[in-house]
Amino acid sequence: MSRRAALGAGGGVVLLAALDAYVITSILIAVVRDLDVPVDRLERITPVLTGFLLGYVAAMPLLGQLSDRFGRRPLLQVCLAVFAAGSVVTAWADGVPLLTAGRVVQGAAGGALLPVTMALAGDLWEERRRPLVLGAVGAAQELGIVLGPLYGLAVVWLVGDWRWIFWANVPLTAAAMVAVQLAVPGGRPERERQGVDVVGGLLLALGLGLLVGGLYNPEPEESVLPPWGAVAVAAGVVALVAFVAWEVRTRTRLLDLAGTRRRPLLATLGVSFLSGAALMATLVDVVLVAQTLLNKDSVDATLMLMWFLVALPVGAVLGGVWAWRSGERLPTTAGMAVAAAGYLLIAAWPRDLAGASYGPFPRMDVDLAVTGLGLGLVIAPVSSAVLRLVPAARHGVASAAVVVARMMGMLLGIAALSGWGFYRFHALTADLKPPLPFLMEKEEFARAAARYRAAVQDALRTEYQEIFWITAGLCVLGALLALFLSGRDNAPETSASSPGHLLTR
Repeated sequence: MSRRAALGAGGGVVLLAALDAYVITSILIAVVRDLDVPVDRLERITPVLTGFLLGYVAAMPLLGQLSDRFGRRPLLQVCLAVFAAGSVVTAWADGVPLLTAGRVVQGAAGGALLPVTMALAGDLWEERRRPLVLGAVGAAQELGIVLGPLYGLAVVWLVGDWRWIFWANVPLTAAAMVAVQLAVPGGRPERERQGVDVVGGLLLALGLGLLVGGLYNPEPEESVLPPWGAVAVAAGVVALVAFVAWEVRTRTRLLDLAGTRRRPLLATLGVSFLSGAALMATLVDVVLVAQTLLNKDSVDATLMLMWFLVALPVGAVLGGVWAWRSGERLPTTAGMAVAAAGYLLIAAWPRDLAGASYGPFPRMDVDLAVTGLGLGLVIAPVSSAVLRLVPAARHGVASAAVVVARMMGMLLGIAALSGWGFYRFHALTADLKPPLPFLMEKEEFARAAARYRAAVQDALRTEYQEIFWITAGLCVLGALLALFLSGRDNAPETSASSPGHLLTR
């Protein structure tokens, strides 16, 4: 078995999970119609969107730790089998609850595939070449963002039934399991066996689940939170506090990075968190800009993101090469700074956005490509930096920590964008009154209606501008944090068997 074959098999399973993470965005209307969800009650489909992400984040640390104990290949095989089972449930679903359950199962199984593959790369490649390999794995993950929506549109167009997307996962998963069996080294790691923090994993999953459930409001016109929202959010906070308290006291930790230098570790996780929040801001608000300001349909709005989405995997590969040559600090700092510049350009988009250009190049495409390239540059260096800080025995949990931080940024990005956007739009339009046609002449009403539409457009433009300013600020903060990343000469300060339990400075 060669290392390249193992990397190819791991990259394939990462791509498979990434495709399903984002495929739902382009088939949402088909799902809504098939399940008879009223068009004016689309909030009922929200759990389908968040279910995969919640399962992905909640299960990832525990599964990454299990791979440290039992080996990479067994965990990949088990997770692929569960992923196939979740796909069957999703394809069979006749309502939102069962569809959501299937997506949660898919996400929980898919949550292990990326960190375990990254840990596999850490096992098989030496430190100097590792950033290049991690860049390739990161590119496979980002490629799913690019191909997922297009894949969904293509299947619905060819077959006419969105369910075939998930039925197709069964043979695809079987092929992936064969590839993993043939290419990925088997057996348990040849080192001291690590414990598994089941209690910590359950507390983390419970806390995240309660937070997401408390923020989901099926009746948003009545209040910001549902009737059970405050209680659920409070219970989620209590569960997460209990998780932290447990992690401090227990010998076997879910995210046991004992002996690791605290400052570069927290900086690395902070950059990952902020890049995830910025990514979600782009995926949500650029599409909204296209639909509300440019009057594009969902397909054209998705296609508008293509320059950003294509630039992400390109940046991931370039970031891996750069980190291989110069270490992680410089490409991470530069990537977040370039992303910040891109968001400032997006925030300054003119009224005539469709006609704006830089010479022969459309401004929208260039600005989105710059932003995607900047965020892509960060992917491989942050993964490489955290693996440099920990012993080989903890590569799985370290890789999971990076991805969990990023996905948590995406989750909180969704909540922050929804809350802030809703508040700002209503504040900006509070004094606007739609004209009434029966109180004025036809020509006067036409002029008043035009003024009203223009005012609403200005409010939307201001709302989006402020969100992109905030996102640029998050990227600037990420660039500053990146300055604290470890240099190439840093090595783990404790071995896999070290008795230390607290992070050092």
